Amino acid sequence: MKKLLVEDWVVVIVSIPLLLIAGLADALPGGGPKVPSTLATADAWGNIGVLFAIALVVLFIGNKMLRRPLRGLLVSFIVVFAVALLAQWVAKIDTIKYYGFEAVFFSVIFGLVIRNCFHIPEWLKPAIQGEFFIKIGVVCLGATILFRDVMKSGSVGLLQALVVVCIVWFFAYWLARRLKVDRATAMTLSSGVSICGVSACITAARVAGTDDRKLSYIVSVVLIIVVPMIYLMPWLADMIVPLLSDDPAVRQEIAGAWIGGTIDTTSGVAASSAMVSEEANKVAVIVKATQNVLIGVVAFFIALYLSTKSESGGRSQRPSLGIVWEKFPKFILGFVAASLVFSLCESNAVFPDASKATGLAKTFSTFFFSLAFVCIGLDTRLKDIVSKENRNALYAFLGAQCFNIIATFLVAWLLFGIVKPAVSSQGDAVPTETSQSVEASLSDDAADFVLDEPVETADADIS
Repeated sequence: MKKLLVEDWVVVIVSIPLLLIAGLADALPGGGPKVPSTLATADAWGNIGVLFAIALVVLFIGNKMLRRPLRGLLVSFIVVFAVALLAQWVAKIDTIKYYGFEAVFFSVIFGLVIRNCFHIPEWLKPAIQGEFFIKIGVVCLGATILFRDVMKSGSVGLLQALVVVCIVWFFAYWLARRLKVDRATAMTLSSGVSICGVSACITAARVAGTDDRKLSYIVSVVLIIVVPMIYLMPWLADMIVPLLSDDPAVRQEIAGAWIGGTIDTTSGVAASSAMVSEEANKVAVIVKATQNVLIGVVAFFIALYLSTKSESGGRSQRPSLGIVWEKFPKFILGFVAASLVFSLCESNAVFPDASKATGLAKTFSTFFFSLAFVCIGLDTRLKDIVSKENRNALYAFLGAQCFNIIATFLVAWLLFGIVKPAVSSQGDAVPTETSQSVEASLSDDAADFVLDEPVETADADIS
C-alpha cells in the first residue's frame, strides 16, 4: 500500500472517477459540465460550480492520500481555480479561437503576471501543485485518443505518423543537444515538435523530469509559433502542392497530410487545413489524431532510454524490465489504460454517444492542464525564462520546426501522392478483371443452359 501511495499511483486512482463520469456523459444533463463561453447566465455558473466541486474533491482526496497538509487548501484553490477559469473563458472568445491560442497559454501568462508583479503570500501556496494537476490531465487525455482515429487514416496515415515522428524527434533532439540544451528539456522540446505540441510536451516532461519553468517556456513557444504556422502552411500548400499532381483529390490529401503532420496543436491543424478545403481538413485532422496516439509510445521509449543512462549521459545500468518499471512514470499506464478502455467501449457501442464521452474527458483534461499551468506561472520568475539556456532551446525549436516542414512535406508527397494512388489503382484493377472473368463465366453458363435446356419464349427473354 505504501508503494501505491505515491503521486503517480494516486493520480491514477483519483482519475478513475473522472473517467467514469466522462463515460456516463450521455446520461448527464447537457452531456456533463462544460467551460462556459459566457458568464452571464445561471447555466454557465452552474457548470462552473460543478467543475469547481469536482476539482476540489479530487485535490482534497489526492492530498489526503499523499498525507499532505490540508489546511488552507480551500482558499488557495479558489484563487488558482478562478485564474484557470479566466484563462479558459478567454480562450473561448471567437477571435482568440480563430488565431489558435489555447487555454494553457493564457494560464501561463496570467500566472506569470501575478508572480512577477505581486508578492505571492503564504496562504496562496498550498494549492500550487502543478505536477499533480498535469498528471491528472494526462490520464484524462488518454480517453480522448481512440484507436478508431488510427484506423480511419489507414496504413498510409499510420506510416506517415511513424516516419515523421521518428525522423523529426531524433533531429530535434540532436539539434537541441548540439546547442547545449539539457537532456530533459531536449526530450520535451523534441516531443512537442514531432507529435502534438502541448500534450506531448507535458507528457514527455513528466517522464524526462523537465523543470516546470522550462516546460512552461517550451509550451509558450509552441503556442506562439503555432499562430503564424496556421497561415503559412495553407499558403505553402496552395503554392507547392499543385505542382505535384493533376488529380484534385490527391492534391487535397497531400495538403491535408502536410498540414496535419506539421502544425503542433490539434486546434491549429483544424483551423489551418479548413482554409484549404473540406477534404484537406478531414485528412489533416485524422493524421494529427494518429500522431497523437504515439504520445504514450514515445513516453515509454524515453523512460526506457533514461533507465539505462546516468544523469551525465553515460551508460550506468544494463537495461532490464525491473529498471524500466522502477523509472517508468506510472501515471502513463493510466493514460494508456484510459485510451484502451474508451476505444473498446466506443468500438462495442457501449457509449450511446462516444463523442460526448470523449468530449467530457477532453474538458477535464484541458481544465486540469489549465490549473497546472496557472501553478507553473505562479511559481516562475521571468528572468529564469529569458536565460541564455532558454534562448538556445528557442533556436533548437525553430530549427527543428523548419526541418519538420520539409521532412513532413516529402513524406506526405511520397505516401499520399505516389504510394497511395499507386496502391489504389492496383486495387481498382483487380475487381475489374475479376468481374470480367465472372461475367464471361456466367455468359458461358447461360449459353450452356439455353442450349441444353430449351425453355418457353418468355422465360428465354428473362434469361
